[in-house]
Amino acid sequence: MELTKNIFFNTDKLVENSTVKISYTGKLFKENAEKVSIHYGFGLNWENVTDIEMEKTDLGFQAEITLGEGDTFNFCFNDGNNWDNNDGQNYIFPLEKVQTELLVLEDEPVSLGSAKKLRRSYLWSKKVRLAVYKIITYLPKIISGNYKRKLNRNETN
Repeated sequence: MELTKNIFFNTDKLVENSTVKISYTGKLFKENAEKVSIHYGFGLNWENVTDIEMEKTDLGFQAEITLGEGDTFNFCFNDGNNWDNNDGQNYIFPLEKVQTELLVLEDEPVSLGSAKKLRRSYLWSKKVRLAVYKIITYLPKIISGNYKRKLNRNETN
């Protein structure tokens, strides 16, 4: 996923409490900096500020970061002397909340009845689809009279 022309993430969404790999090919990489660190925090107040030295590769500087909680993921880059902070505005991207509706908590009992209902509905949907296929395929042939039963080799015309 490319969010700006010089910053890439290995995911489509930035979600709280997940791990993301970030690649940087911006100004400091183009100026052949030997070391680059990412300076980042979360939310409008830059909470939980952290600095991590990034690994230099042929594809840019890369680092794996565990995203914290907050509305935004804020960061900038530093080579020890120079900063790439998006012209003083920093790089700021929204963080999405974890979807808890789909999670099964350990304390909640799992109903086997609901699994049986899902299986039953799945089987019925397969049967209905097969019936619709047969109707679409064979009904026009029967109505037009072009339906011929295949004869066994032992039978003669």
